[in-house]
Amino acid sequence: MAGNSFGQVFRITTFGESHGAAIGVIVDGCPAGLDVEEQFIQHELDRRRPGQSSIVTQRKEADKVEVLSGIFEGKTTGMPISLLIRNEDARSKDYSHIADKFRPSHADFTYQAKYGHRDYRGGGRSSARETAARVAAGAIAKILLKKVGINVQAYVSRVGEIELSTPYQELDFSKTESTPVRCPDLEVAEQMETLIRQVRKDGDTIGGIVSCVIFGCPAGLGDPVFDRLHADIGKAMLSINACKGFEIGSGFSGVTMRGSKHNDAFYHDGRQIRTRTNYSGGVQGGISNGMDIYFRAAFKPVATIVPAQESVNEAGESVTVEGKGRHDPCVLPRAVPIVEAMTALVLADHFLRQKISQTGDW
Repeated sequence: MAGNSFGQVFRITTFGESHGAAIGVIVDGCPAGLDVEEQFIQHELDRRRPGQSSIVTQRKEADKVEVLSGIFEGKTTGMPISLLIRNEDARSKDYSHIADKFRPSHADFTYQAKYGHRDYRGGGRSSARETAARVAAGAIAKILLKKVGINVQAYVSRVGEIELSTPYQELDFSKTESTPVRCPDLEVAEQMETLIRQVRKDGDTIGGIVSCVIFGCPAGLGDPVFDRLHADIGKAMLSINACKGFEIGSGFSGVTMRGSKHNDAFYHDGRQIRTRTNYSGGVQGGISNGMDIYFRAAFKPVATIVPAQESVNEAGESVTVEGKGRHDPCVLPRAVPIVEAMTALVLADHFLRQKISQTGDW
């Protein structure tokens, strides 16, 4: 099965299924000598893990990370880093009723069509459980980026019709983790939480938007044509379960503007060249320009719902499918650390690629 690896120089390969023995990731290309605290990797996993609040899935997983290789005496060795997370609370019997049925808007049918055989227990490899491995790898990427002054900050900016309209420059990101929704505006966060609780009570689900800002990214990251920085970020976001949309900078709203308004004028700020506006979202020609990079990722409602839905089984017979087991009524709160992790992986990869292009090594 192809498509399990991501990145060129800083490269990860994830493995495992939702109801298998474990999930994990191999991180290759991380420079030697990087100080890595296992507690930080665990902290990032704790932000993503299930059961962390009453508005997310109640599957009880500690998501305890095990470092198998690549880190010795708290430093990376330059060898592949192996991280393992064991599955402890899988309830495969919860999925026996859909063993031969295709759940609407899930990957059941498409996996069957592609491979002719699938793991129906929680979706197998298509489950969002796989993203825990990405978060573990992303923690190492974050540590690398912190050394060079790059910081990634994501937050929930919309749930259903409830939207946080405050510009990111005016937000206090220290409040993001103070609510289970992970919205830095406490009043808006409370409205979002109320909506999610009502949706869960109705046996339904709801989607929304995660916004992300990259601070401290230097000019020059990204490559021409097919490896543009924003294209790789977009691919990273759209590889996340339930992500259906991506826009950077002015995004789709930019179509209403004229070029005379949308163009970002340059000026000197000491020794730096900056832009007076940032409709480009910090990327021009696929390469970072030194301004804040900001983007938004849209997530659909979780496909598993309680009410019965019309579907078919593997024999092509009409059936009904009812949602059982444990699932998120809204994926947004747990998507925040995943968005940050995938963003960090893209930036770490492009940072090391830039170092190679400038010096021949890193």
